[in-house]
Amino acid sequence: MCLGIPMKLVEVNYPLAIAEAKGVKREVYLQLIPEDQIKPGDYVIVHVGFAIQKLSAEEAEETWQYLDQILAQENA
Repeated sequence: MCLGIPMKLVEVNYPLAIAEAKGVKREVYLQLIPEDQIKPGDYVIVHVGFAIQKLSAEEAEETWQYLDQILAQENA
């Protein structure tokens, strides 16, 4: 199974960025999203180090709610 993680871009130096989720920061590659469509503060789905899709803050939060529910069930 493949999983993409919603992350917030905190620093953009195209084609690289620093993204953060749940207090964890990672370097991600932005080549799959046009440079003029991305800026710090945007949310993206990150898969194997690449931002593959831009999404809204609401979509990112909703996704994290689902992921947290799955993790809670597995740890119960």
